[in-house]
Amino acid sequence: MNSMTNAHGDDQFKPNTTVAAVIVCEDKYLLVEELENGKKVFNQPAGHIESGENLIAAAEREILEEIGLSLSPQYLNGIYYYHRPDLALYFMRFCFVIEVNSLAQGIPQDDEIIATHWFTYEEIKSRTAELRSPMVLQCIEDYLAHKKLGQKIPLSTLKSNI
Repeated sequence: MNSMTNAHGDDQFKPNTTVAAVIVCEDKYLLVEELENGKKVFNQPAGHIESGENLIAAAEREILEEIGLSLSPQYLNGIYYYHRPDLALYFMRFCFVIEVNSLAQGIPQDDEIIATHWFTYEEIKSRTAELRSPMVLQCIEDYLAHKKLGQKIPLSTLKSNI
């Protein structure tokens, strides 16, 4: 049986693999405002990996689509495994960091994005109920903890044959 018709793994559990980016400038974080099930929520630029994409290319595409800026991840923030009981879905999120020098505003290319906003950590924390998931705040808190310790996970940690 060739690999294109091989049913290996059809019954295996497969979490949704996503990418996200903590984009930071002057102690502010760039979030997107979007609709999820008719409710306005805030999230990092994030989305699913498409067939044939590696993790970096997926992050660059999502950032361009959701905030209209051409930015590349500088290092890995963390890998998150998250269960959303309300959707009965599991997510594996690869979160990257991009530190920029100006509070740039792009024009989102994705119709589902209402607006982009630069928020301080405290402003984001005060909107916890409006965050798409707890991972939004967790990623920022992890960024702050890594920064305090001078830790950066290099992109070379990620390997791909794509």
